[in-house]
Amino acid sequence: MSLLDIRGLSMRIGGQEILHDVSLSVAPGEILGVIGESGSGKSMTALSAIQLLPKGAACQGQVHLGGQNMLALSERALCRVRGNEVGMVFQEPMTALNPLHMIGRQVAETILIHEEVTRAEATRRAAEALDRVELPQKRFPLSRYPHELSGGQRQRVGIAMAIALRPKLLIADEPTTSLDVTTQAEVLRLLKRLVDEDGMGLMLISHDLGVVAGMADRIVIMRQGRVVEAGTFDTLSDPYSLALLEASDHVPDRAPHTGEVPLLSVRDVVRDYATPRKGWLGQPGRFRAVDGVSFEVRRGENLGLVGESGCGKSTLTRAILGLDQVQRGTIELDGQPVFDGNRTNRDVRRRMQVVFQDPYGSFNPRWRVGRLVAEPFHLLDDPPSGAARDRAVAEALESVGLRAEDRDKYIHEFSGGQRQRIAIARAILIRPDLIVLDEAVSALDVQVRAQILDLLADLGTRFGLTYLFISHDLSVVRNVTDRVMVMQAGRIVEQGPTEQVFSDAQHPCTQALIAAVPRLPGAA
Repeated sequence: MSLLDIRGLSMRIGGQEILHDVSLSVAPGEILGVIGESGSGKSMTALSAIQLLPKGAACQGQVHLGGQNMLALSERALCRVRGNEVGMVFQEPMTALNPLHMIGRQVAETILIHEEVTRAEATRRAAEALDRVELPQKRFPLSRYPHELSGGQRQRVGIAMAIALRPKLLIADEPTTSLDVTTQAEVLRLLKRLVDEDGMGLMLISHDLGVVAGMADRIVIMRQGRVVEAGTFDTLSDPYSLALLEASDHVPDRAPHTGEVPLLSVRDVVRDYATPRKGWLGQPGRFRAVDGVSFEVRRGENLGLVGESGCGKSTLTRAILGLDQVQRGTIELDGQPVFDGNRTNRDVRRRMQVVFQDPYGSFNPRWRVGRLVAEPFHLLDDPPSGAARDRAVAEALESVGLRAEDRDKYIHEFSGGQRQRIAIARAILIRPDLIVLDEAVSALDVQVRAQILDLLADLGTRFGLTYLFISHDLSVVRNVTDRVMVMQAGRIVEQGPTEQVFSDAQHPCTQALIAAVPRLPGAA
């Protein structure tokens, strides 16, 4: 017997058909994995099932949840079903939670909306729900706000809201995309435990095949609004499904690095932050985010930096780029200090660029692409202008697989993969020596990610680039780096050739990170 039964579902927004004859089902106690690249219709299928659709959307077909025809229910009736019968966990918990309300109030609100109980009773049950998702009151009081929690903890609050009324079906839409591997593993174990305890169905949406492989009883592969294939991993046979599997463990074609000439040198770097908490003598407290870090990046190599959220990766990156002063230690690029007294050395800064995780958030949406790509020119003493400037921007765009005419468009006119190509074009514009890739492919689906990794390998060979690759995706780091460093609590706890570290990890932190990496069936 199916809990959720979708048959021949089609959905149109205005004149655009989004879903085409989609059919799938979820049984009680079953985990269904829905996989596909961006724009495949995964999320729209889930939103159609609970009728949380944008204005102008129209559905045809059959959607039955617990025997109720969801397409025939009024909005008032749908509001009773949502939360009671079906809960939803969204991809980005910080935007799904209200930053002005305490977490206890937000979970209790779900109960108060659907049941006639006192606020005290709702608060008690909210505490129970938070305890079920491993946020006990002793450590995480109901009075905390979302910004006081880590990403994984915020996602647990979102799950607590979704399961507060013990729904029959839980929909989780990319619930672990932005989390590091150990936090991701914890959240996935939590979801699996809740399914086992409550016997509810789980519809797990993801572009990460490794995540779904370790969780799902059955999978559905979607592409361009259609179901391509349904079954289990060992029965996949469609060429598109097999292409997704291949792309999920893609290894770019590049020559291994053998040089020993240091480009970036970091020596005994310490970075402290003041905290509101006072010390014994009333002095401001200090938090040490980077604690005596030393390493080298050799010219032409790919060096990976991995670690859990909060380990100090981002703080160290900001110091390398000259954005944050350090209290002790030195950072040099090709023998020149990054900091000249209390200021960033401009001559050094122009030789380093960065590609961020979210290309859309790193661009000014009011500027055309040509102006966005040309931003690094402000670092030059004599930047080109006029035709020379346009020619340089066009060459940068063409070198990343885009067209020169794209410089006249706005960033919202491009897909996620194209935006990341634009970010890479901006990074290579003035031919830097070092490019810092800060989670540059973590938000991309597997096929686009494979294309971007191939592009980075090609650009590295053509322009002699050196990459510092920061990521929580250890499977990617293993496939693209020559050496890897593992960071924990502000320190480098292990480093060495990538394959050696992955094959024979010595530090418990490294071992835990590797053990938490999702694996496809049959993978080593």
